Amino acid sequence: MNIPDLKLITPRRFPDSRGWFAETWTAKSLAVAFCQDNQSLSIHAGTIRGLHFQIPPHAQAKLVSVLAGRIFDVAVDLRCSSPTFGQHAAFELDADSGRQLFVPRGFAHGFCTLEPNTLVQYKVDAPYAPDADGGIYWADEALGITWPVDPANAHLSAKDAALPRLKDIAVAF
Repeated sequence: MNIPDLKLITPRRFPDSRGWFAETWTAKSLAVAFCQDNQSLSIHAGTIRGLHFQIPPHAQAKLVSVLAGRIFDVAVDLRCSSPTFGQHAAFELDADSGRQLFVPRGFAHGFCTLEPNTLVQYKVDAPYAPDADGGIYWADEALGITWPVDPANAHLSAKDAALPRLKDIAVAF
């Protein structure tokens, strides 16, 4: 699915005998004022994190990178005025390729780990605000996401397991 404003980015790597060097973000390449970096380590393949968002005025844009392992990364458009409202895009991100996903404000975001011990980092442009925290149940059939894990074998938090369906949230974007 091609959703405007989502950006798949592959930073250029400069290899040498020691390995490689890359600029993973510059204000010139992606003019977003990030204020916080977050990391998550998922021990098991098949770990689901998401689908999360924050409502305005605390909405967040994210730049997602994988530092170790691989993920199936998903963004769901929650912008009411968007022609792609309720639709999703999915990408595989991994440490080997260095590909990143920029998820603008107005999207729910989540991922499934495809390897054990996957380390994900994401930059955000607004700090975590517990009162603005929201989410959608990852396996909501209305989203049409083909996740790479059987729901019976997914590892997820109690919070993520209890998130509402898309039809049950008050969209605020």
